[in-house]
Amino acid sequence: MISVNPERREFHLKNQNISYIFRVMEELDVLEQLYFGSSIPIYDQYDFLIEREIRPANNQIKQNYTTSLEHIKQEVGLYGTTDFRYPMLRVRYPKGDRISHFTYQHYRIELGKQALSGLPGSFGEAGETLIITLQDRYSPLQVELYYTLFGEESVVTRQMKIINPSETTFELLDCLSFNLDLPNQHYDWLHLDGAWARETQISRNSIAYGVQEVASTRGASSHVHNPFMAVCESNATEEQGKIYGFSLIYSGNFVARLQLDTYDILRIQMGINPFEFAWQLTPKSTFLTPEAVLVYSEAGFNGMSQSFHHFFQEHLISSRWSHKQRPVLINNWEATYFDFDSEKLLQIAEKAAAIGVDLFVLDDGWFGTRNSDNGSLGNWQVQLAKIPEGISAFATKINQLGLEFGLWFEPEMISTDTPLYEMHPEWVIGNSEKQISHGRNQFVLDFSNPEVVETIFQQIDCVLACGKITYLKWDMNRYISEPFSNYLADGNQGELFHRYILGVYDLYEKILAKYPDLLIESCAGGGGRFDPGLLYYAPQTWASDDTDGVERLKIQYGASMVYPLASIGSHLSQIPNHQVGRSPGLTFRNQVAMFGTYGLELDITRMSDVELQQVKAAIATFKEYRELIHEGRFYRLNSPFDNTQCSWMVVSKDLSEALVADYQVLGKPNPAYRRLLLAGLDLEANYQINQLPQLRSGKDLSSIGLIMGGNYVGRAKDYWSRQLPGDYASQLYHLRRVDK
Repeated sequence: MISVNPERREFHLKNQNISYIFRVMEELDVLEQLYFGSSIPIYDQYDFLIEREIRPANNQIKQNYTTSLEHIKQEVGLYGTTDFRYPMLRVRYPKGDRISHFTYQHYRIELGKQALSGLPGSFGEAGETLIITLQDRYSPLQVELYYTLFGEESVVTRQMKIINPSETTFELLDCLSFNLDLPNQHYDWLHLDGAWARETQISRNSIAYGVQEVASTRGASSHVHNPFMAVCESNATEEQGKIYGFSLIYSGNFVARLQLDTYDILRIQMGINPFEFAWQLTPKSTFLTPEAVLVYSEAGFNGMSQSFHHFFQEHLISSRWSHKQRPVLINNWEATYFDFDSEKLLQIAEKAAAIGVDLFVLDDGWFGTRNSDNGSLGNWQVQLAKIPEGISAFATKINQLGLEFGLWFEPEMISTDTPLYEMHPEWVIGNSEKQISHGRNQFVLDFSNPEVVETIFQQIDCVLACGKITYLKWDMNRYISEPFSNYLADGNQGELFHRYILGVYDLYEKILAKYPDLLIESCAGGGGRFDPGLLYYAPQTWASDDTDGVERLKIQYGASMVYPLASIGSHLSQIPNHQVGRSPGLTFRNQVAMFGTYGLELDITRMSDVELQQVKAAIATFKEYRELIHEGRFYRLNSPFDNTQCSWMVVSKDLSEALVADYQVLGKPNPAYRRLLLAGLDLEANYQINQLPQLRSGKDLSSIGLIMGGNYVGRAKDYWSRQLPGDYASQLYHLRRVDK
């Protein structure tokens, strides 16, 4: 998969789907980017891909007017090398200058890929990793660049390690995960924007000259921007067009940046946000950047997304969970908020067991003296006033109903009314001599301090040790706005954000090392930290605190750009909806929630017997199709961002069955006929739809589609008495391949 021409110093990473080619420039010994795209043959030489022209510029070599690195596509953009574009790596030297020049030294190839120590990352035996070593001309610093190709995945991953073998300290200012320079072809770029309760909204714009970026400065990947972006042809759609997709396996401050120069070279970069970042690279130490995932697709956005989905399931999510059926859960949050006791919870659990739920989750309010969001975080002792029998005995009662038991934690936060705060007020992030803001009446623990992480682990361990908790919901409800650590030295404050997220990963590692079968669902006020970094530890993420079925169409549609359906936490909830006051019917809400992990978030003790039977049937339907939904290929058909209709489908990998969902948010007067074209089917096969006798071929379902609208031929239906689907209407279509 990795072809090397050592004499010409050319590198070609190739499989059946993609090629990634670069070389070492003669004289300069700099890595030059040549090509990333669809798979092309291996050649004896790649001179035909080299682009050179004399430009009015600063040149590296005297009398050679084509050696300006400003006008050469590169693998590692550096500052102080005649390249005026933003760098991938920037170092402050002991004398204060930032001028580097890292040049090629040698390479090696390793079989497979292991996540490197301290950070989440991809893994897999079916692949090869190319490691390029660069040496700084002005210091002992070295750089290792990691490139991994995984079998036939349309994916290359990139990562960088900076090594300081000397006795001198250097300061890292910019330290991104990759730099990719591509020829621009009138591309658009697409990214996921949002806010609390409206995460992963799709934004698409043409690329203008200059710099465009999305980023986080909040200490988490954030509700506002997801660590993902795509570059695409201007005419690209879900079904066709060239797409480059980029995602970062990281949960902290990030930047995803585009820079288009006036010669139409597009620089693409992603990594730790340089804003408020300064890392002291001390003697004999190394620094490892987060891993970036680069995807190429010629099958539109659906093709890109399917590559991300498959890659994350096979090479990022723990093998314990990547193909294991997830339990259908009920969470008491929207049912009770803080107002509950064990009797009320057991009433909910008893009803849940009767309708097919697998797991009961006790959310916020079970610990300390917490009856509102004003206190008790950091005091993970059961509140006996609510749960007098204690967690272990209460979990036993839940188990006796035939349900597994799960608990909510918010490990990274602290309240001022707790013994932990009284003992260690210095463990709060913030400078006590300056303003420290609060968010949701809570403060952030300094997870850059290993003692803080260990203390919280010990508290959580005391609860989990009962052995009856199979699920943990890990929440995080505020950002870091005044970054200051009482643990770090004055000269190391620029390390806080990164060290904080390393502490979060460390706590995940500690918990899973002792409880490897624990299912963790990550949450951050909803989707405030929905990123690949946490998927490495927690195979599913609560996508949004907004559980409204209509809003969830957009949220789940956007999240599916990057994340597999089995990772998208989605629940049926109360109406009127607590976030928007809307009241879609049960069928609509169920058929939105089932294209994710599926669960319940409502007080089922207040539902009628008819409603309970509807939910019971919905759970049975989800379980019938769960493997298809979580293991199949997902296709987005109609975008909820464009109209009042939305549709998507999942096709099994062997093309033997499919499940199509069509949603109508608002009814229309005197509507036109609408044809829903399906995708991903076996074009030569016949399919039966919802067990109806008429067979349809995959080819005609792809070219003619399902005709959506009334079919009153031969019926004596009166115009005024016919039944219309109305607002919040949805329909499932199950397709089963039959023999010719």
